[in-house]
Amino acid sequence: MILRHLFAPPNNTRLTNLCGPMDQHLRTIEAALQVQIAHRHEQFKVDGARERAKRGMEMLQALYELAARPIDTATVQLMLAADTDMDDGGNPALQTRRADLRARTANQATYLANITSHDITFGIGPAGTGKTYLAVACAVDALQRSAVQRIVLTRPAVEAGERLGFLPGDLSQKIDPYLRPLYDALYDLMGFEQVQKAFERQAIEIAPLAFMRGRTLNNAFIILDEAQNTTQEQMKMFLTRIGFGAKAVVTGDVSQIDLPKTQLSGLIDAERVLKRVKGIAICRLTSADVVRHPLVARIVDAYDMRGQDDAPLTAAPAGSARAAVRKRAP
Repeated sequence: MILRHLFAPPNNTRLTNLCGPMDQHLRTIEAALQVQIAHRHEQFKVDGARERAKRGMEMLQALYELAARPIDTATVQLMLAADTDMDDGGNPALQTRRADLRARTANQATYLANITSHDITFGIGPAGTGKTYLAVACAVDALQRSAVQRIVLTRPAVEAGERLGFLPGDLSQKIDPYLRPLYDALYDLMGFEQVQKAFERQAIEIAPLAFMRGRTLNNAFIILDEAQNTTQEQMKMFLTRIGFGAKAVVTGDVSQIDLPKTQLSGLIDAERVLKRVKGIAICRLTSADVVRHPLVARIVDAYDMRGQDDAPLTAAPAGSARAAVRKRAP
C-alpha cells in the first residue's frame, strides 16, 4: 500500500529536522517498520504493508509537529518503541522532572501497574528494557507524593568479570561505582541539586546489601538492583526486611550473572519459589521492550539464540595437540 501526504504550508526548517541529517530519521523509520519512504520537498510517500505504512505516516506527522528544532535519534527510537495498541490511559501519571515519562511498551505498562498495585515487584529482563529506570521513577514519584518517607537503594557488590581492587573513601564512596546506574536515573528524574538535598536530609539512602541484615524498613521505597548477583540467602534476607508502608522493587538480568558458576542466583531461585505468593508480582521484559539503540535488542536476541555449538573458542592448554577447544555453554 502507498500512502501520500503533503505537509502544508511548507516549512523548510521543519522538513529538514523531520528528515534528520542525510535523511537519517527516515532511514530509521524504514528499518523499524519495514517500509520505504520517498519525499520531494514537502510531499512524502510511504510504501509498505497497510498497517506499517499507516504507522509510518503517523510517525512522520508526529515528528513534523516536534520539528521546530532539531530532533535527536533517541527521540525517534523511543517513538518507534511505543506500542500503538497500548492504551495510554493505562499509564500511571508519575511526578518526576521528566514530563514525557511513560511506558513505551505493553510489558512496561504492566510493570508499572504491578509496582503500583503490589508491595513487592520483580522486574526481570535484558539490558535496555527500562526495568531499573522505571523503578526509580516510581520511587521518585512516591517520595514526591509523600507516599513514602525515603528511598533506599541497594545492590550486591559483585564485580562484572574483573577485579577492581581496593577502593578508597568511606563506605558510601566505596559502593558508589556499583550504584552509578541508579544515581544516573535519580539525576535525570529529580535534578542534581534535588538529589543532593534529598541525600542530606536522608530522604535517599544507600544501603549496602551485606549490611541490611537485622533492619526493618518502614515507609520506604526500596530498590534492589542487579539482583541476579544475589545469593539465595541474600535474596531471602532482603525480602524479609520489608516493613509497614514499604514497597520494594527487585530488578535483574538473569543472562548476566557474575556469581561463581557453582552458585545459584538468588533471583532465579526467588522467581521459582515466590511465583504463587499473593502480593508479589513478577514481570518479565524481553528484547521487544528495549528502548535503547535498536542494535541492543538485536544483540540480546543474538546471545539468546546462540547454541552450544556457537560457543566462543578458548585457548587450548600448553602442549595440547589441538589449537583450540570449544567451550561448552553452562
